[in-house]
Amino acid sequence: MKRFLIISYWVVSILLVAVVLTSIGYRFLEALFIGSMFLPGALAAKYFFPKVRGVKDTVFLVLGILMAEILLFLIAHYLILTYRENLPLPMWDWPDLPQILTNPVFIALILTTLAAGSYFFESWLDRKRPTRPAPITFTSDRKPVTLPLEEILYVESNDDITTVIATGGRRFRNKTPISQWDAILKPHFIRIHRSYLVNKTAITRVDGDLLYVDDIELPVSRKYKDAVVNEIPGQGRE
Repeated sequence: MKRFLIISYWVVSILLVAVVLTSIGYRFLEALFIGSMFLPGALAAKYFFPKVRGVKDTVFLVLGILMAEILLFLIAHYLILTYRENLPLPMWDWPDLPQILTNPVFIALILTTLAAGSYFFESWLDRKRPTRPAPITFTSDRKPVTLPLEEILYVESNDDITTVIATGGRRFRNKTPISQWDAILKPHFIRIHRSYLVNKTAITRVDGDLLYVDDIELPVSRKYKDAVVNEIPGQGRE
């Protein structure tokens, strides 16, 4: 059911984009075809942006997505005009795209809306229809490790080394940045500090600027305190 709802979100979103594109001269089915070209960029933005590190990589990713989208629009526009005329156009005489489909601001706005909408919709579904998360596989000391999500208590970052703390006192060293762990473990984990990411189900108590996982005391920074208060309801606070 959840997968069906996610697919429905993308179908409805592309239909709405197609309605917008009919205003620039495309017939509805043509606009639907052009609109579907936004899907690769929106999905790339959704899945790759949380994993990007640094301004330089972000700029390269944005430029790459925009260039790929304009190329897809050009190919789709060429195919549409070829179908209209019922004969192939010379490849060296590709028709000009409508100006709006070469406007990076317009493209970025549509892609951001689609990707952000998908993120918030799936987050809402996760709250309304929680599912058992899949085990997490990662590398620790050059060895593959697979853990059920419920066995991971929290993730601690210390400079270039990240430590995954699991039940039974187990600790696994890893070089994946905590920002990437945050993207991987959402929405089941919450960031409480620049150095700590905690399993929501493992939290036993929140007391002011401190959070407890069993008898382990972890600091809650001012930056993340509101999120902790809002996302961990029913915890004892003094």
